[in-house]
Amino acid sequence: MLKIAWYVPSPMEGSGGHRTIFQNINALAYEGYECDIYIEDDNSYLNLKEMKSSINKYFGEIKANLFLGFHSEIKYDAVFATAWHTAKVVRDIPYQTKKFYFVQDFEAYFNPMGDGYLLAENSYKFNLTPITIGKWLSNLMVEKFNTASSYFDFCADHTVYRRLPEKTREKAICFIYQPEKPRRCSIIGIEALGIVKHLMPEVKIYLYGSRNKTNVWFEHTNLELISVEECNNLYNKCSVGLCISSSNPSRIPFEMMAAGLPVVDIYRENNLYDLPDGGVKLADQTPESIANALVSILTNDEQINRMSEYGINYMQDKTLEHGYKQFTEAVNKIVSNENFELKTFPKSYNEAPIIAEAFLKQIEPLRINKEQSPQKVKDILRKIKNKAKKIIK
Repeated sequence: MLKIAWYVPSPMEGSGGHRTIFQNINALAYEGYECDIYIEDDNSYLNLKEMKSSINKYFGEIKANLFLGFHSEIKYDAVFATAWHTAKVVRDIPYQTKKFYFVQDFEAYFNPMGDGYLLAENSYKFNLTPITIGKWLSNLMVEKFNTASSYFDFCADHTVYRRLPEKTREKAICFIYQPEKPRRCSIIGIEALGIVKHLMPEVKIYLYGSRNKTNVWFEHTNLELISVEECNNLYNKCSVGLCISSSNPSRIPFEMMAAGLPVVDIYRENNLYDLPDGGVKLADQTPESIANALVSILTNDEQINRMSEYGINYMQDKTLEHGYKQFTEAVNKIVSNENFELKTFPKSYNEAPIIAEAFLKQIEPLRINKEQSPQKVKDILRKIKNKAKKIIK
């Protein structure tokens, strides 16, 4: 039986990243690997017993041995880093072993430009073998670091995230609101929702995802941390979900789509390789443009139904088991001394971004005259699209 060690940051309640790590560790255990998890000792826990109790409470049973602290005298067949500051620990392991990097975000984006950014970016230069969630990160490993990697798809637990026919949709938006995570862009999201509430006072706003509270000036309901089952209920009663992620797609839009909920996110490079055209609308990163996207969905029942059906169909084969299979096959390949290919993937989102009218004024000089030839019109539209891309960079 092959033994694998995992070096994992101290987990927090409600952490989707830890949930993904532990789920894939369980997948390896089912494949016959013996896994040991070394949890960072950052004084969050008094002792090993308290740490195990918290993890079991937040994330369920994990088929692995748990240790507090990164010190180990055991030799492993393979080791996994799971965050930028754990990558150095794995890099410096002195004995010969397969060294992996479980990459869920471009973590340099978590920090302002400076030491934190550069140290996180350096972690991708340590000659660890990346397995990423989604294609964008895999592309980034090739294009920025010339490193071959493998990926697994964003999937959803279909026993949880599904359509509930008995639920009636409200004119409502749910927003994953996590002000403690800058990459979730809570300020921009709240600004956008404030515009929607001004234009459509009847629309209900549900915030969820964090116990942290800040001043929100419009009427809303903050559900704070809720269970995955409660998330699915929420996705079934809302008309659109807002999830902003600026460092990789979140798993949340895919879970929303599995439940039949149309999604709005921002139009940035990190979202163009894994999110699909039909179930998602990507808006320019301004609050006005995000509000535009939300209102365009809320005021069009036909579009809500179309996006809902598309999302359900798109996610139909993207079960957790599908993702686990991709992940375990990638691990098996490297453990068997095969190599990943140095390859990139095409975009999956090919629509133009939704841009609020105020920002479109920057491209007004490029007017379309009805008398112009079809080819001329195509050329102008291409220029408009290129200019729009420059505006949102």
